[in-house]
Amino acid sequence: MKPLEVVGVTKSFGALTVSKDIHLSLEEGARHAIIGPNGAGKTTFVNLVSGVLRPSKGVIRLAGRDVTRVSPEKRVGYGLVRTFQISSLFPKLTVAQHVGLALSARGGLDARPWGDLRSRPEIMAEAAELLESVGLLPYAGAQVASLAYGVRRLIELAIALALKPKVLLLDEPAAGLPSGDRAVLLQLLLRMPRSVAVLVIEHDMSLVFGFAERISVLVEGAVLTEGSPAEVRSDVRVRNVYLGSRAHA
Repeated sequence: MKPLEVVGVTKSFGALTVSKDIHLSLEEGARHAIIGPNGAGKTTFVNLVSGVLRPSKGVIRLAGRDVTRVSPEKRVGYGLVRTFQISSLFPKLTVAQHVGLALSARGGLDARPWGDLRSRPEIMAEAAELLESVGLLPYAGAQVASLAYGVRRLIELAIALALKPKVLLLDEPAAGLPSGDRAVLLQLLLRMPRSVAVLVIEHDMSLVFGFAERISVLVEGAVLTEGSPAEVRSDVRVRNVYLGSRAHA
């Protein structure tokens, strides 16, 4: 059973259609990217999959379950976790607190102040293990406000992983990152467990072609083409509407 299926999804606002009959599916462990020029409908598609918007037509399924009319919160419970383009962390909380709160929420525990979390050794241990896996253990006790932007983006990934996703939707994870941090992000994405299907919406072509095993190209709200990185790179239509000279980079 596929972790994510998007079947014939269309979204219209009055007479304006911004998503047109989109079909996309992810196998378990998929490494899939969506690219396209500005205004292609990528943000709308992310909002449709995550439940922020409801489609005018079509069906969205998670592991065979129809979630087309299900709230974003319930979709998280069904295994769909999303990160956002803009960081939304709490500046006065520490890195470990963020992950501990996510772990508590996943377990259905009351996520109260950090003093309560410290009384839960099983959460503390899992938080430490997760932070170590993404290279953030040295920052565990640091307040988010004191950390560089690139570290904050990694914290958001750690929080997403703490929720044990079956489908991880990354909305422009490299946005605002300096080149050095983008290399770190790519290595982290490549180490993601294969139990998680990862869907990345991204403008950074070096990250896309370094990570994705399959790529969909959106243009004017519709899928222009889908294929392997090599097939997309060599597609003349893609080069004309988006990649241009970067196809040879």
